[in-house]
Amino acid sequence: MSLSISLHLLAHSPVPGRVKTRLIPALGEEGACDLQRQLLERALHLPAEGFSERFLWLDDGSDDDLQALAAALDWTLVEQPAGDLGERMRRIAALGLAESDAVMLIGNDCPALDAHYLDGACEALSGQPVVLGPAEDGGCVLLGLRRVDPALFQAMPWGTDQVLAMTQVRLRQLDWSYELLPVLWDIDRPEDLPRLAELGIFVEV
Repeated sequence: MSLSISLHLLAHSPVPGRVKTRLIPALGEEGACDLQRQLLERALHLPAEGFSERFLWLDDGSDDDLQALAAALDWTLVEQPAGDLGERMRRIAALGLAESDAVMLIGNDCPALDAHYLDGACEALSGQPVVLGPAEDGGCVLLGLRRVDPALFQAMPWGTDQVLAMTQVRLRQLDWSYELLPVLWDIDRPEDLPRLAELGIFVEV
């Protein structure tokens, strides 16, 4: 029997000056916002195969274009719950697990995350309670769960190069087995921008 897996995309609403702030020196506020919108739209176009439901969790209000795209691509648009990133992730995971066998949490900062990668994550979840998608910078680009515990999310140094390592420590403390997917890169700093061209995403620097 196959698992029912819900996909949860957590994203910042594309608002100039409030998104991709580390890229503003290279792109300007509008340019950084445009890139955020491109990355978000790219993530929304990921295929639906393998998922029982898909949710777009925004941290702020959505504009008409984004609402229309989410609806056209069959994403349920939801406002993120309150709390720091860890608490929001915990609550979203718990909500998802109330309706499906497993949840998969992703962001839009990793344009290299594609259908093949999601397929691999779904396959891994059929055999393990947790699957992690490592980022080159020490973070995570994907978290798949068949169970949830607050210890995975509390007092975590989000946005640092310690997130993946600390998550693995917490999983060992919980005695939960997990599978690591291949390492991917994400877009956080100006030096990451040239790699976008490999994927057909072009920005003016």
